[in-house]
Amino acid sequence: MDGMVLELGYALDTFYFLMCTALVMWMAAGFAMLEAGLVRAKNTVEILNKNALLYGVACIVYLVVGYNVMYPANPISSVIPGIDFLLGADNSTEAVVAGGDDAPYYSSMADFIFQAVFAAATMSIVSGAVAERMKLWPFMAFAVVMVAVIYPVEGYWKWGGGFLDQLGFQDFAGSVVVHMAGAAAALAAVILVGPRKGKYGKNGEVRAIPGANLPMATLGMFILWMGWFGFNGGSELKIANVEEANAVAKIFVNTNAAAAAGMVVAALFARFLFGKTDLTMTINGALAGLVAITAEPLQPSAGLASIIGAIGGLVVVASVLALDKLKLDDPVGAISVHGSAGIWGIFAVLLSNDDATFTGQLIGTAATFAWMFVASFIVLLVIKAVMGLRVSDEEELEGMDVHECGMQAYPEFGPAHSSMGLSSGPGKPGMEPQAQSAAVFKESPVASK
Repeated sequence: MDGMVLELGYALDTFYFLMCTALVMWMAAGFAMLEAGLVRAKNTVEILNKNALLYGVACIVYLVVGYNVMYPANPISSVIPGIDFLLGADNSTEAVVAGGDDAPYYSSMADFIFQAVFAAATMSIVSGAVAERMKLWPFMAFAVVMVAVIYPVEGYWKWGGGFLDQLGFQDFAGSVVVHMAGAAAALAAVILVGPRKGKYGKNGEVRAIPGANLPMATLGMFILWMGWFGFNGGSELKIANVEEANAVAKIFVNTNAAAAAGMVVAALFARFLFGKTDLTMTINGALAGLVAITAEPLQPSAGLASIIGAIGGLVVVASVLALDKLKLDDPVGAISVHGSAGIWGIFAVLLSNDDATFTGQLIGTAATFAWMFVASFIVLLVIKAVMGLRVSDEEELEGMDVHECGMQAYPEFGPAHSSMGLSSGPGKPGMEPQAQSAAVFKESPVASK
C-alpha cells in the first residue's frame, strides 16, 4: 500500500481516537453534575471537589505507572503484569509506512490518553456511592492505589492480553472491565463506610433522602450519554476504511438505542411499582442501558440492542430496591447502574457474539469482581486504620462542604454558620444545624422499597 495512504489512514484513525477521548473526558463533567445533583445541598462542594480532584489524580497516577501495569512491555505472567514508569516515544513514520499486520495505525500517545480517561471514569463510579459521608483525602488516597495498581491489573487480564483474554472472555468496551470493576470497589467502600445517618429506620424502613438539584442530575445524565459515544465508539480503535466506518456508525446507533430503551423501560417499571414516574429511575435507566450495551455494542442488531438496554432498565430499578433492603446506601445508584447492569451486559454478549462462551463470561466476571472487591476492601481497611474513612457525626449533620471545603454551593439559601458566615445545609431559615437535619428527615418521604 502507498506510504501516503498509510500515513493518511494513521492520521485519520489517530484523530478519531483523540476526539473519542475528548468525549470520554467530558464524562467527568457528567459524573460531577449527576452526583452533585443527587446529594444534599450541604455536600455539593465536597462532591464536586472529589470529582475534579479524582480526575487529576487518576491522570497523573496512570501516566506515572498505571498505564504500564495495564499494558506492560514485559509481563511477568498472564496473571501478574510487569511494571514500568512514564511513557516511551511515539511511533515513527518508518514504522507506519512499513505496512504489514504489525504496523501501528494510530498514535501510541492517543492510546495512552484514551485509556487514562477510562481509568478516571472507573474511579468516578466509587465517588457517588460513598457520597455524603466519606472523607475527601482518604478517598484520594484510595484513588492513587486504585488507578496505579488495582484497576490496571484486572485491565491487563483482558485488554492487556492476560489470562482472561486468552480464555476468550469478551468485553468490548468495559461492562465488566470498567463498570462492574468500579462498582465492586464501590461496594467494598460502601460496606466499610456504612449508610448515611437517618437513611434506614430501626424497623427496616427506607427513608428517601432527596437530592438538591435534579435539573443538574438530568444534565449529568445527558452529558454521560453523549460521552458514551466516545466510550463505545472509540473502542473500535479504527475508522479509516469503509468497513470500520460502518462499524463505528453501528456502534453509535446501538449505544443510543440501548440508552433510550433502558430509560423508557425503567420509567415505566418505576411507574408500575410506585404509581409515580421517579426521575432518578429514569436517569439511571438510561445509564443502565448504556452500561449493558458496552460489553458488545457492535454485533447486535439495533432491535436486539434495544432489548438489551430495556432489560438493563429493569435490572437497575430492581437492584436499587434490593440494595436498600440490604441497607447498602448508595446515594446515586452507582453500584446498581454499573455493577448489576454491567453483569447483565456481559452475559448479554452471548446473544450476538459467537466467540463468547458462558464459561468464559462467568470466569471473567467472577475473577474481576473478586479482585476488585477484595483488593479494594484491604486497601480501604488500611486507609481506615491510618486516616479514617468517615466524617464525624457532627460533620455529617452540618454538611461536608463546611468542614471539608470551608464553603457552600448555595450560600444565599442558608442561615449564617460560624464565624465564616457559612450555612450548614438545607433546611428552614433561622434553624440550627441539628434542627435543619431533623426537618429534612421529617419532611422526606418514606418509601418501603
